[in-house]
Amino acid sequence: MKTLLKNAKVFENKGKGQFVKKDLLIDSDKLTPDFDNEQSNCLYDRVFELKNKYIIPGFVDVHVHLREPGFFYKESIRTGTLAGAHGGYTTVCTMPNLNPPPNNLKNLEVQLEIIDRDAVINVIPYATITMSGNGRSELADMASTAPYVIGFSDDGRGVQTGDLMEEAMLVAKSLNKPIVAHCEDESLLDGGYIHKGEYAKDNSHRGISSESEWVQVARDVELAAKTGCKYHVCHISTKETVDIIRQAKKSGVDVSCETAPHYLILTDMDLKEEGRFKMNPPIRSMEDREALIEGIKDGTIDMIATDHAPHSSKEKSRGLEKSAFGIVGLETSFALLNTYLVQKGIITPEELVKLMSINPRERFNIPGPRTLGEGTVICDITVLDPNKIWTIDSEEFMSKGRATPFDGDEVVGKVSATFVGGILKYLEV
Repeated sequence: MKTLLKNAKVFENKGKGQFVKKDLLIDSDKLTPDFDNEQSNCLYDRVFELKNKYIIPGFVDVHVHLREPGFFYKESIRTGTLAGAHGGYTTVCTMPNLNPPPNNLKNLEVQLEIIDRDAVINVIPYATITMSGNGRSELADMASTAPYVIGFSDDGRGVQTGDLMEEAMLVAKSLNKPIVAHCEDESLLDGGYIHKGEYAKDNSHRGISSESEWVQVARDVELAAKTGCKYHVCHISTKETVDIIRQAKKSGVDVSCETAPHYLILTDMDLKEEGRFKMNPPIRSMEDREALIEGIKDGTIDMIATDHAPHSSKEKSRGLEKSAFGIVGLETSFALLNTYLVQKGIITPEELVKLMSINPRERFNIPGPRTLGEGTVICDITVLDPNKIWTIDSEEFMSKGRATPFDGDEVVGKVSATFVGGILKYLEV
């Protein structure tokens, strides 16, 4: 099938990036960016007029929870990847807090079979660092899973001892895979469930200290320097973490990190007494938010991931204290970041594409286009309408999860279409 995409602004990854008006040809699973429609005698099966819209390499999310196998009632590979396509994602990397945990090849194959059967977009799994995925037990059978995973993580739990993390890093380095760490020292949690800040104090909530995150980051960057392991920090949320990673990069440590849209947009003073405002790590202070934005601008923070973490309505209906940790984000991330970062002049559209598409591909060596400027590439692309105004309505989500702090917000920017391997996976109607 031949599809012509006409008159779009196409992303070229040169320097800081640029958008260039041109026509693109999709032929089977390939995209030809330098296609000259006026000199072609092609007969097209479909033609899309895309004036004033962007075409970019498809979004990549290195941190999602698709919940299957083990927790189908929260999310499935099918519903989670439909949500991803709806949000413009062509590849997602799914975290391993599953049942059975992917701690050996036999268990991982359960998930791989479901992905092969049900996934709408590209899905690359993680395997666990430890056998139980709890950051405490003996190491998983990392060698058996390494050929099939993007890296190793016990996301949801921090690796609690330095000795265990050092052992994991040495094994991961020998396998040429990254350690992807949820950093949380459980001895510093004190039963907290939101940020230990002004809102917690004013409303008599138990708080999670910033120290519980950054002390493990500080430990781990030293271990990464010692072992030479490729190291990535999940969902950073504190100003101290930003500075630790900034200094580690300056000293040559092989470290990268991500943050999520909610940490860049909200502060603890935006909280409401509802489970849709509860996630781990928690939304933190204005000072933390400002430090994260500065980290985005100066390159300390490499990418933005969603930490899409769906739960049932019952699990999220118990208020801040008793609701499960986690919110969904695949279907709202572009609109939120376009509205609160691009539209406000904090970053450019080109910089947002790098944070959501190019940088995760390059850091994790994920297949797919890095530029649409020249040559023929695999057609994993997203079409964006940067000016579309719409209202977030969680009842319209493809995901089974409905918990988002942005429900009812008016936003600017919407995904118009998602192609994976040249196949149209989502089209706004």
